[in-house]
Amino acid sequence: MSRYLVARRYAKVLLDLGEKAGSTQAVGQELDRIAALVATNADLSRLAVSPMQTPKKKAVVFDAVLASADASDLLRRFFKVVAEAGRLDCTAAIRQAFHELADERAGIVEAKVASAQPLSDAQAQALSQALAKRTGKTVRLAFRQDPALIGGLKVQVGSTVLDASLRGKLAQIKQQLLTA
Repeated sequence: MSRYLVARRYAKVLLDLGEKAGSTQAVGQELDRIAALVATNADLSRLAVSPMQTPKKKAVVFDAVLASADASDLLRRFFKVVAEAGRLDCTAAIRQAFHELADERAGIVEAKVASAQPLSDAQAQALSQALAKRTGKTVRLAFRQDPALIGGLKVQVGSTVLDASLRGKLAQIKQQLLTA
């Protein structure tokens, strides 16, 4: 089974537990903190991927780290199960899947926007409103600048790509001229 599917299963369970406890946002923030701790601490990163340690030993060590980091009982119990299953190496993927599922349940979709020039606040708000109307969901914009687009912008929402860039238009014209 792929790492993403495994992570998604664990994330779904954690999200369900967070919703049941009424603290989904707090659980998400704490999960971010723990994933960052694992990613930035070389010893924890090695522990997560090490085949030399048994899953039980990893669970004990990781629980001690979480206890010293003042992690909640919910996340300590959750990571005990994750560690004992030998899936500590999926921590970052669990974090990502958790936030994707939380956004999905909240009706939030992320739109990745690439533009040749930075968008003004008014342009960003207009784009967000237009995408929200089109998708029927709340839209969170993630911007990046790409001078190769020459002008305009390119938007990706899920698997749908909307190309309103000058580069995209030139490519369409070229294709039309070549096939005509």
